[in-house]
Amino acid sequence: MCQPQSPGFRVVITGKGGVGKTTLTSCLATILARNGINVLAVDEDPQMNLPNALGVGFEAASRIVPLNRHADYIEEKTGIRPGRSGWGALFKLNPDVDDVVSRLGLKVAENLNLLVMGTVKQAAGGCLCAENVLLDATIRHLALRGNEAILLDTQAGMEHFGRALAKGFGQCVVVADSSYNALSVASHSAALARQSGIPMVYLVVNRVTPGEGRLARFQLESDQLFKDIFDAVIELPAEPQLQALDPHVARIMDYHRSAYTTAVTRLASLLNSPPCTCTADHHHSHSHQHAH
Repeated sequence: MCQPQSPGFRVVITGKGGVGKTTLTSCLATILARNGINVLAVDEDPQMNLPNALGVGFEAASRIVPLNRHADYIEEKTGIRPGRSGWGALFKLNPDVDDVVSRLGLKVAENLNLLVMGTVKQAAGGCLCAENVLLDATIRHLALRGNEAILLDTQAGMEHFGRALAKGFGQCVVVADSSYNALSVASHSAALARQSGIPMVYLVVNRVTPGEGRLARFQLESDQLFKDIFDAVIELPAEPQLQALDPHVARIMDYHRSAYTTAVTRLASLLNSPPCTCTADHHHSHSHQHAH
């Protein structure tokens, strides 16, 4: 028998640079919030474009202090002040971060909060520094109650999987375009997501034109690797209007006649009620969805 879905859901959104991760994250956050789900959008990309994509004004966005630069908060929670050598002191590896959203988050809209993480420093040998401990704890231990969602917009590349930052996430959306290079990167990302223990992994092929859609679908359906890795494939059609709306691209969700908006809305529904994963060895349903 299938176990009921746990209340709330966590989604990590990943992919190579320039494929539209932040735009997709902002649009998913917007539509889920409008549907009455309490959404926390987490920006882990060092470029910090998610605030603008969600409609935070430039002045307000410039005042956002990323979590990894809140020295007082980090010291309060971990016992170590960033940049200060204090390894003789008691180092809290599991800091209590239940108040991080109320203290450091930004309310963007009804049911929609934003938390900017800042760049996670990568150090040779693996830096167990206070900033990294706090960032990892924040993602892993944010309490999810019913009707809540966390969307994590990651930096380009796969450092987050190397740090196991995505542990505790139930779903991964790997974003690519129709190029074979991007799809190859996507398959590698998906494999890492599986190794991190994420049960549901979806491929989103972004900016698809009709010809490219047929090409990408042929590549995917003829490649057993993709069939083994992805639970579903979702196509997002190219949307020229996004360029005109930049940087507040989430406004595209007001364009109800947009095929892109329709496809993102379908993806949001899939994330909100993912297929039941009944077996331990994870047999995929391969419900390849082509939203046009």
